[in-house]
Amino acid sequence: MESNNIIVGLDIGTTKIAAIAGRRGEHGKIEVIGYGKTESIGVKRGVVSNIENTVQSIRKAVEDAEQKSNAEIKYVNVGIAGQHIKSLQHRGSLIRKNNEVEINQDDIDTLLSSMFNLNMSPGEEIIDVIPQEYIIDNEQGIRHPIGMLGNSLEANFHIIIGQTTAAKNIYKCVKKAGLEVVELLIEPIASASAVLSEEEKAAGVVLVDIGGGTTDIAIFQDNIIRHTAVIPLGGDALTEDVKEGCSIIRKHAEELKVKFGSALANENKDEEIVAIPGLRGRPPKEISLKNLASIIQARMEELIEHIYFEIKNSGYDKKLIAGIVLTGGGALLRHVAQLTEFMTGMDTRIGYPNEHLTNNTPEEMSSPMYATGIGLVIEGLERVEMKMRREEKAMVGTNMEKKSKVAEAKPKRQGSFLKKIQDFFENDTE
Repeated sequence: MESNNIIVGLDIGTTKIAAIAGRRGEHGKIEVIGYGKTESIGVKRGVVSNIENTVQSIRKAVEDAEQKSNAEIKYVNVGIAGQHIKSLQHRGSLIRKNNEVEINQDDIDTLLSSMFNLNMSPGEEIIDVIPQEYIIDNEQGIRHPIGMLGNSLEANFHIIIGQTTAAKNIYKCVKKAGLEVVELLIEPIASASAVLSEEEKAAGVVLVDIGGGTTDIAIFQDNIIRHTAVIPLGGDALTEDVKEGCSIIRKHAEELKVKFGSALANENKDEEIVAIPGLRGRPPKEISLKNLASIIQARMEELIEHIYFEIKNSGYDKKLIAGIVLTGGGALLRHVAQLTEFMTGMDTRIGYPNEHLTNNTPEEMSSPMYATGIGLVIEGLERVEMKMRREEKAMVGTNMEKKSKVAEAKPKRQGSFLKKIQDFFENDTE
Protein backbone atom coordinates (compact mmCIF):
# COMPACT_ATOMS: atom_id res chain seq x y z
CA MET A 1 0.00 0.00 0.00
CA GLU A 2 1.52 3.30 -1.07
CA SER A 3 1.40 5.66 1.88
CA ASN A 4 1.74 8.72 -0.36
CA ASN A 5 -1.76 8.01 -1.71
CA ILE A 6 -3.18 8.18 1.81
CA ILE A 7 -4.21 11.44 3.47
CA VAL A 8 -4.78 11.60 7.23
CA GLY A 9 -7.10 14.10 8.90
CA LEU A 10 -6.55 14.77 12.61
CA ASP A 11 -9.52 16.39 14.33
CA ILE A 12 -8.41 17.63 17.77
CA GLY A 13 -11.73 18.39 19.43
CA THR A 14 -12.95 19.16 22.93
CA THR A 15 -14.71 15.82 23.48
CA LYS A 16 -12.85 13.54 21.07
CA ILE A 17 -9.68 13.29 19.00
CA ALA A 18 -10.24 11.48 15.72
CA ALA A 19 -7.64 10.35 13.17
CA ILE A 20 -9.08 9.36 9.78
CA ALA A 21 -6.94 7.87 6.99
CA GLY A 22 -8.44 8.01 3.52
CA ARG A 23 -7.66 8.05 -0.18
CA ARG A 24 -9.41 8.74 -3.45
CA GLY A 25 -11.69 5.80 -4.25
CA GLU A 26 -14.08 4.94 -7.07
CA HIS A 27 -16.03 7.78 -8.74
CA GLY A 28 -13.72 10.29 -7.01
CA LYS A 29 -15.22 9.57 -3.58
CA ILE A 30 -13.26 9.15 -0.34
CA GLU A 31 -12.40 5.64 0.80
CA VAL A 32 -11.78 5.56 4.56
CA ILE A 33 -9.18 2.83 5.11
CA GLY A 34 -8.58 3.40 8.81
CA TYR A 35 -9.76 5.50 11.71
CA GLY A 36 -9.20 5.93 15.40
CA LYS A 37 -11.12 7.83 18.05
CA THR A 38 -10.23 8.56 21.64
CA GLU A 39 -11.52 10.77 24.42
CA SER A 40 -10.00 14.25 24.42
CA ILE A 41 -8.88 15.08 27.96
CA GLY A 42 -6.47 17.93 27.29
CA VAL A 43 -8.57 20.30 25.14
CA LYS A 44 -11.11 22.89 26.29
CA ARG A 45 -13.25 24.89 23.84
CA GLY A 46 -11.04 23.88 20.94
CA VAL A 47 -7.82 25.08 22.64
CA VAL A 48 -5.12 22.85 24.16
CA SER A 49 -5.14 23.13 27.97
CA ASN A 50 -2.89 20.16 28.80
CA ILE A 51 -0.05 19.23 26.43
CA GLU A 52 0.75 15.75 27.80
CA ASN A 53 -2.87 14.57 27.93
CA THR A 54 -3.48 15.82 24.39
CA VAL A 55 -0.31 14.09 23.11
CA GLN A 56 -1.43 10.77 24.66
CA SER A 57 -4.89 11.08 23.09
CA ILE A 58 -3.39 11.88 19.66
CA ARG A 59 -1.05 8.87 19.87
CA LYS A 60 -3.90 6.52 20.81
CA ALA A 61 -6.17 7.74 17.97
CA VAL A 62 -3.35 7.52 15.40
CA GLU A 63 -2.29 4.03 16.58
CA ASP A 64 -5.87 2.79 16.15
CA ALA A 65 -6.01 4.31 12.64
CA GLU A 66 -2.64 2.68 11.78
CA GLN A 67 -3.84 -0.77 12.87
CA LYS A 68 -7.04 -0.53 10.83
CA SER A 69 -5.36 0.92 7.71
CA ASN A 70 -2.27 -1.32 7.85
CA ALA A 71 -0.15 1.74 7.04
CA GLU A 72 2.31 3.82 9.01
CA ILE A 73 1.02 7.34 9.66
CA LYS A 74 3.61 10.10 9.71
CA TYR A 75 1.98 13.13 8.04
CA VAL A 76 -1.36 14.63 9.11
CA ASN A 77 -3.68 17.48 8.15
CA VAL A 78 -4.70 19.12 11.41
CA GLY A 79 -7.90 21.05 12.06
CA ILE A 80 -7.72 24.26 14.07
CA ALA A 81 -10.72 25.85 15.79
CA GLY A 82 -11.46 27.61 19.07
CA GLN A 83 -13.09 30.87 20.07
CA HIS A 84 -9.94 32.81 19.11
CA ILE A 85 -10.68 32.26 15.40
CA LYS A 86 -12.16 35.25 13.57
CA SER A 87 -12.36 36.50 9.99
CA LEU A 88 -12.30 39.69 7.95
CA GLN A 89 -12.65 40.81 4.34
CA HIS A 90 -9.79 42.58 2.57
CA ARG A 91 -8.96 43.67 -0.97
CA GLY A 92 -5.45 43.29 -2.31
CA SER A 93 -4.00 44.69 -5.54
CA LEU A 94 -1.04 44.12 -7.81
CA ILE A 95 0.23 46.33 -10.68
CA ARG A 96 1.71 44.05 -13.32
CA LYS A 97 5.01 44.90 -15.00
CA ASN A 98 3.97 43.75 -18.44
CA ASN A 99 0.28 43.89 -19.42
CA GLU A 100 0.94 42.09 -22.71
CA VAL A 101 1.79 38.85 -20.88
CA GLU A 102 -1.08 36.64 -19.74
CA ILE A 103 -1.89 36.53 -16.03
CA ASN A 104 -0.36 33.32 -14.64
CA GLN A 105 -0.23 31.42 -11.36
CA ASP A 106 2.87 33.37 -10.35
CA ASP A 107 0.86 36.63 -10.35
CA ILE A 108 -1.91 35.10 -8.25
CA ASP A 109 0.56 33.59 -5.75
CA THR A 110 2.38 36.92 -5.40
CA LEU A 111 -0.89 38.72 -4.68
CA LEU A 112 -2.04 36.00 -2.29
CA SER A 113 1.25 35.82 -0.36
CA SER A 114 1.23 39.62 0.11
CA MET A 115 -1.95 39.21 2.19
CA PHE A 116 0.03 37.35 4.85
CA ASN A 117 1.99 40.57 5.48
CA LEU A 118 -1.01 42.54 6.78
CA ASN A 119 -0.53 44.03 10.24
CA MET A 120 -2.33 42.12 12.98
CA SER A 121 -2.89 42.78 16.67
CA PRO A 122 -0.12 41.46 18.99
CA GLY A 123 -0.41 37.70 19.48
CA GLU A 124 -2.52 37.19 16.34
CA GLU A 125 -1.52 35.77 12.98
CA ILE A 126 -3.20 35.21 9.63
CA ILE A 127 -3.93 31.48 9.44
CA ASP A 128 -5.43 31.29 5.96
CA VAL A 129 -6.18 33.56 3.01
CA ILE A 130 -9.01 32.52 0.70
CA PRO A 131 -9.54 34.38 -2.59
CA GLN A 132 -13.21 35.14 -3.31
CA GLU A 133 -13.24 36.91 -6.67
CA TYR A 134 -10.75 38.77 -8.85
CA ILE A 135 -10.89 42.23 -10.45
CA ILE A 136 -8.85 42.88 -13.62
CA ASP A 137 -8.61 46.54 -14.72
CA ASN A 138 -11.79 47.32 -12.71
CA GLU A 139 -13.68 44.45 -14.33
CA GLN A 140 -15.30 42.67 -11.37
CA GLY A 141 -16.62 39.18 -10.68
CA ILE A 142 -13.81 37.20 -12.34
CA ARG A 143 -13.33 33.73 -10.86
CA HIS A 144 -10.50 32.36 -13.01
CA PRO A 145 -8.08 35.11 -14.06
CA ILE A 146 -5.31 32.85 -15.42
CA GLY A 147 -4.81 33.43 -19.13
CA MET A 148 -6.41 36.90 -19.18
CA LEU A 149 -4.65 40.16 -20.00
CA GLY A 150 -4.64 43.18 -17.73
CA ASN A 151 -2.57 45.92 -16.17
CA SER A 152 -3.90 45.67 -12.60
CA LEU A 153 -4.92 42.51 -10.76
CA GLU A 154 -7.04 42.86 -7.62
CA ALA A 155 -8.87 40.36 -5.46
CA ASN A 156 -11.29 40.24 -2.55
CA PHE A 157 -9.96 37.95 0.14
CA HIS A 158 -11.54 36.19 3.11
CA ILE A 159 -8.81 36.31 5.77
CA ILE A 160 -8.93 34.01 8.79
CA ILE A 161 -7.08 35.09 11.93
CA GLY A 162 -6.19 33.18 15.09
CA GLN A 163 -4.01 33.35 18.17
CA THR A 164 -0.43 32.34 17.51
CA THR A 165 -0.01 30.59 20.87
CA ALA A 166 -3.11 28.41 20.36
CA ALA A 167 -1.80 27.22 16.98
CA LYS A 168 1.72 26.67 18.39
CA ASN A 169 0.32 24.49 21.17
CA ILE A 170 -1.59 22.34 18.66
CA TYR A 171 1.53 22.05 16.49
CA LYS A 172 3.65 21.15 19.54
CA CYS A 173 1.23 18.37 20.58
CA VAL A 174 1.26 16.84 17.10
CA LYS A 175 5.08 16.99 16.94
CA LYS A 176 5.44 15.42 20.40
CA ALA A 177 3.16 12.61 19.22
CA GLY A 178 5.80 11.84 16.54
CA LEU A 179 3.87 13.28 13.59
CA GLU A 180 4.49 15.97 10.96
CA VAL A 181 1.91 18.66 10.16
CA VAL A 182 1.27 19.00 6.42
CA GLU A 183 -1.50 21.62 6.67
CA LEU A 184 -3.26 23.56 9.42
CA LEU A 185 -6.84 23.83 8.19
CA ILE A 186 -9.78 25.76 9.59
CA GLU A 187 -12.31 23.25 10.92
CA PRO A 188 -15.56 24.90 9.69
CA ILE A 189 -14.16 24.96 6.14
CA ALA A 190 -13.18 21.29 6.43
CA SER A 191 -16.65 20.37 7.74
CA ALA A 192 -18.23 22.28 4.84
CA SER A 193 -16.23 20.19 2.34
CA ALA A 194 -17.66 17.02 3.90
CA VAL A 195 -21.38 17.87 4.13
CA LEU A 196 -22.26 20.66 1.67
CA SER A 197 -23.06 20.22 -2.01
CA GLU A 198 -21.90 22.63 -4.73
CA GLU A 199 -25.56 23.56 -5.37
CA GLU A 200 -26.00 24.59 -1.74
CA LYS A 201 -22.82 26.70 -1.78
CA ALA A 202 -24.04 28.42 -4.94
CA ALA A 203 -27.56 29.04 -3.61
CA GLY A 204 -26.33 30.34 -0.25
CA VAL A 205 -26.00 28.19 2.85
CA VAL A 206 -24.91 28.32 6.50
CA LEU A 207 -22.78 25.45 7.79
CA VAL A 208 -23.12 25.06 11.58
CA ASP A 209 -20.78 22.50 13.18
CA ILE A 210 -21.87 21.94 16.79
CA GLY A 211 -18.89 20.43 18.58
CA GLY A 212 -18.23 19.72 22.24
CA GLY A 213 -16.65 23.03 23.21
CA THR A 214 -17.39 25.34 20.29
CA THR A 215 -19.83 25.83 17.43
CA ASP A 216 -18.18 26.67 14.10
CA ILE A 217 -19.99 28.65 11.41
CA ALA A 218 -19.17 29.05 7.71
CA ILE A 219 -21.43 30.97 5.33
CA PHE A 220 -21.25 30.39 1.55
CA GLN A 221 -23.02 32.26 -1.21
CA ASP A 222 -22.45 32.11 -4.98
CA ASN A 223 -19.82 29.40 -4.32
CA ILE A 224 -17.73 31.87 -2.31
CA ILE A 225 -17.04 31.71 1.41
CA ARG A 226 -18.45 34.92 2.86
CA HIS A 227 -18.17 34.61 6.63
CA THR A 228 -16.64 32.38 9.30
CA ALA A 229 -17.09 32.53 13.07
CA VAL A 230 -16.61 30.42 16.19
CA ILE A 231 -19.10 30.54 19.09
CA PRO A 232 -17.69 29.38 22.48
CA LEU A 233 -20.72 27.16 23.19
CA GLY A 234 -21.22 23.51 22.35
CA GLY A 235 -22.47 20.14 23.53
CA ASP A 236 -20.43 20.31 26.76
CA ALA A 237 -22.49 23.31 27.89
CA LEU A 238 -25.65 21.19 27.51
CA THR A 239 -24.09 18.40 29.57
CA GLU A 240 -23.06 20.85 32.28
CA ASP A 241 -26.59 22.29 32.42
CA VAL A 242 -28.12 18.81 32.73
CA LYS A 243 -25.63 17.96 35.48
CA GLU A 244 -26.54 21.10 37.46
CA GLY A 245 -30.27 21.06 36.71
CA CYS A 246 -30.78 17.38 37.59
CA SER A 247 -28.15 17.24 40.39
CA ILE A 248 -26.36 14.23 38.89
CA ILE A 249 -22.72 13.43 38.05
CA ARG A 250 -21.29 14.48 34.68
CA LYS A 251 -21.02 10.93 33.31
CA HIS A 252 -24.74 10.31 33.89
CA ALA A 253 -25.60 13.76 32.51
CA GLU A 254 -23.77 12.97 29.24
CA GLU A 255 -25.50 9.58 28.92
CA LEU A 256 -28.90 11.17 29.59
CA LYS A 257 -28.31 13.86 26.97
CA VAL A 258 -27.19 11.38 24.30
CA LYS A 259 -29.84 8.69 24.91
CA PHE A 260 -32.90 10.71 25.93
CA GLY A 261 -32.09 14.38 25.21
CA SER A 262 -34.35 16.53 23.04
CA ALA A 263 -34.27 20.16 21.94
CA LEU A 264 -38.06 20.48 22.26
CA ALA A 265 -39.66 20.01 25.68
CA ASN A 266 -43.18 19.76 24.21
CA GLU A 267 -42.21 16.57 22.34
CA ASN A 268 -41.96 14.72 25.68
CA LYS A 269 -44.87 13.57 27.85
CA ASP A 270 -45.07 14.43 31.56
CA GLU A 271 -45.21 10.78 32.59
CA GLU A 272 -41.96 9.81 30.79
CA ILE A 273 -39.44 9.10 33.57
CA VAL A 274 -35.91 7.66 33.50
CA ALA A 275 -34.07 6.30 36.55
CA ILE A 276 -30.39 7.14 37.18
CA PRO A 277 -28.34 4.78 39.40
CA GLY A 278 -27.70 6.20 42.86
CA LEU A 279 -24.22 6.81 44.25
CA ARG A 280 -22.69 4.42 46.82
CA GLY A 281 -25.82 2.45 47.68
CA ARG A 282 -28.20 5.39 47.49
CA PRO A 283 -31.59 4.79 45.82
CA PRO A 284 -31.95 5.49 42.07
CA LYS A 285 -32.84 9.07 41.07
CA GLU A 286 -35.90 9.57 38.87
CA ILE A 287 -35.73 12.28 36.21
CA SER A 288 -38.57 13.55 34.02
CA LEU A 289 -37.67 13.57 30.31
CA LYS A 290 -39.78 16.70 29.88
CA ASN A 291 -37.70 18.46 32.55
CA LEU A 292 -34.52 17.19 30.85
CA ALA A 293 -35.66 18.56 27.49
CA SER A 294 -36.58 21.92 29.08
CA ILE A 295 -33.00 22.29 30.39
CA ILE A 296 -31.52 21.37 26.99
CA GLN A 297 -33.97 23.56 25.04
CA ALA A 298 -33.05 26.67 27.09
CA ARG A 299 -29.34 26.29 26.26
CA MET A 300 -30.01 25.38 22.61
CA GLU A 301 -32.15 28.50 22.19
CA GLU A 302 -29.23 30.58 23.47
CA LEU A 303 -26.87 28.89 20.99
CA ILE A 304 -29.27 29.35 18.06
CA GLU A 305 -29.61 33.06 18.94
CA HIS A 306 -25.81 33.36 18.67
CA ILE A 307 -25.88 31.53 15.33
CA TYR A 308 -28.64 33.77 13.98
CA PHE A 309 -26.70 36.86 15.10
CA GLU A 310 -23.68 35.69 13.08
CA ILE A 311 -25.91 35.05 10.05
CA LYS A 312 -27.32 38.59 10.25
CA ASN A 313 -23.87 40.00 10.97
CA SER A 314 -22.59 38.52 7.70
CA GLY A 315 -25.05 40.65 5.72
CA TYR A 316 -26.18 37.61 3.71
CA ASP A 317 -29.21 36.60 5.80
CA LYS A 318 -31.62 37.41 2.90
CA LYS A 319 -29.54 35.55 0.29
CA LEU A 320 -29.24 32.08 1.86
CA ILE A 321 -31.69 30.04 -0.21
CA ALA A 322 -30.36 26.66 0.98
CA GLY A 323 -30.84 27.63 4.63
CA ILE A 324 -28.86 25.98 7.43
CA VAL A 325 -26.97 22.66 7.53
CA LEU A 326 -26.25 21.35 11.03
CA THR A 327 -23.39 18.89 11.57
CA GLY A 328 -20.99 17.80 14.31
CA GLY A 329 -21.86 15.64 17.31
CA GLY A 330 -24.37 18.23 18.56
CA ALA A 331 -26.47 17.76 15.40
CA LEU A 332 -27.40 14.27 16.65
CA LEU A 333 -29.59 15.81 19.38
CA ARG A 334 -33.24 15.00 18.67
CA HIS A 335 -35.44 17.83 17.32
CA VAL A 336 -32.49 20.21 16.98
CA ALA A 337 -33.32 20.89 13.30
CA GLN A 338 -36.97 21.69 14.15
CA LEU A 339 -35.97 24.14 16.90
CA THR A 340 -33.45 25.82 14.56
CA GLU A 341 -36.10 26.20 11.83
CA PHE A 342 -38.62 27.58 14.31
CA MET A 343 -36.20 30.20 15.71
CA THR A 344 -34.54 31.34 12.46
CA GLY A 345 -37.31 30.79 9.91
CA MET A 346 -34.70 29.11 7.65
CA ASP A 347 -34.84 25.62 6.11
CA THR A 348 -32.63 23.31 8.17
CA ARG A 349 -31.23 19.84 7.55
CA ILE A 350 -28.68 17.60 9.29
CA GLY A 351 -25.42 17.25 7.33
CA TYR A 352 -24.00 13.74 6.93
CA PRO A 353 -20.61 13.19 5.23
CA ASN A 354 -21.74 9.93 3.55
CA GLU A 355 -22.36 11.45 0.08
CA HIS A 356 -18.57 11.94 -0.26
CA LEU A 357 -17.74 8.41 0.95
CA THR A 358 -17.47 5.14 -0.98
CA ASN A 359 -20.01 2.37 -0.34
CA ASN A 360 -17.55 0.17 1.59
CA THR A 361 -16.87 2.87 4.21
CA PRO A 362 -17.65 1.78 7.81
CA GLU A 363 -21.16 2.91 8.75
CA GLU A 364 -19.86 4.69 11.85
CA MET A 365 -17.99 7.16 9.62
CA SER A 366 -21.19 8.54 8.10
CA SER A 367 -22.10 10.19 11.42
CA PRO A 368 -22.09 14.02 11.59
CA MET A 369 -19.54 13.81 14.43
CA TYR A 370 -16.89 12.76 11.89
CA ALA A 371 -17.68 15.53 9.39
CA THR A 372 -14.59 17.57 10.35
CA GLY A 373 -12.19 14.61 10.17
CA ILE A 374 -13.49 13.51 6.77
CA GLY A 375 -13.44 17.13 5.59
CA LEU A 376 -9.75 17.35 6.57
CA VAL A 377 -9.07 14.31 4.36
CA ILE A 378 -11.03 15.85 1.45
CA GLU A 379 -9.25 19.22 1.78
CA GLY A 380 -5.88 17.49 2.12
CA LEU A 381 -6.47 15.40 -1.01
CA GLU A 382 -7.56 18.44 -3.02
CA ARG A 383 -4.46 20.40 -2.02
CA VAL A 384 -2.13 17.49 -2.85
CA GLU A 385 -3.81 16.99 -6.24
CA MET A 386 -3.61 20.72 -6.99
CA LYS A 387 0.10 20.70 -6.12
CA MET A 388 0.67 17.68 -8.39
CA ARG A 389 -1.17 19.39 -11.27
CA ARG A 390 1.00 22.47 -10.87
CA GLU A 391 4.18 20.40 -10.84
CA GLU A 392 3.07 18.59 -14.00
CA LYS A 393 2.44 21.92 -15.74
CA ALA A 394 5.83 23.17 -14.63
CA MET A 395 7.51 20.00 -15.99
CA VAL A 396 5.69 20.20 -19.32
CA GLY A 397 6.53 23.89 -19.83
CA THR A 398 9.55 24.39 -22.08
CA ASN A 399 10.38 27.77 -20.60
CA MET A 400 12.69 26.82 -17.69
CA GLU A 401 12.59 30.32 -16.21
CA LYS A 402 8.81 30.17 -16.01
CA LYS A 403 9.09 26.71 -14.45
CA SER A 404 11.37 27.95 -11.68
CA LYS A 405 9.09 30.92 -10.99
CA VAL A 406 6.08 28.63 -10.49
CA ALA A 407 8.11 26.41 -8.17
CA GLU A 408 9.29 29.40 -6.13
CA ALA A 409 5.80 30.88 -5.84
CA LYS A 410 4.19 27.76 -4.37
CA PRO A 411 5.73 27.78 -0.90
CA LYS A 412 4.94 31.48 -0.52
CA ARG A 413 1.29 30.77 -0.98
CA GLN A 414 0.86 27.51 0.83
CA GLY A 415 1.32 27.28 4.56
CA SER A 416 2.83 30.68 5.27
CA PHE A 417 1.40 30.55 8.79
CA LEU A 418 2.48 26.93 9.24
CA LYS A 419 5.99 27.84 8.00
CA LYS A 420 6.29 30.50 10.72
CA ILE A 421 5.34 27.97 13.40
CA GLN A 422 7.79 25.40 12.01
CA ASP A 423 10.58 28.01 11.97
CA PHE A 424 9.73 28.98 15.57
CA PHE A 425 10.19 25.40 16.82
CA GLU A 426 13.29 24.80 14.69
CA ASN A 427 14.94 27.91 16.14
CA ASP A 428 13.79 27.11 19.68
CA THR A 429 16.72 26.09 21.79
CA GLU A 430 14.66 24.01 24.20
